Amino acid sequence: GDELRQAISGKTVFLNISGFELPIRYAANGRMTGKMSTVAASFSRGDGAQDHGKWWVAADQLCQQWTSWMDGKSYCYRLTREGAAVHWVRNDGRSGIARLGG
Repeated sequence: GDELRQAISGKTVFLNISGFELPIRYAANGRMTGKMSTVAASFSRGDGAQDHGKWWVAADQLCQQWTSWMDGKSYCYRLTREGAAVHWVRNDGRSGIARLGG
């Protein structure tokens, strides 16, 4: 839990979504912000190009809840780091790859 919190806090995680990178900034205070490129936003079913929310660590998983993205539902992710790549599996079974930035 603490190791995950330290790895994410104050960092930007770049999620690979359908060939686009979505940068999510995880602030140390438990807040997060995300902003899609204009092209990526056009594929997002009208959820908006940017959003904010909150994040926390529970049971060694990264949990988060957006204000409007993902219908405002909370999800938790199990993360596995392999070098610069981060593999994630969401608690509903979806999975993907991200990279950790500064």
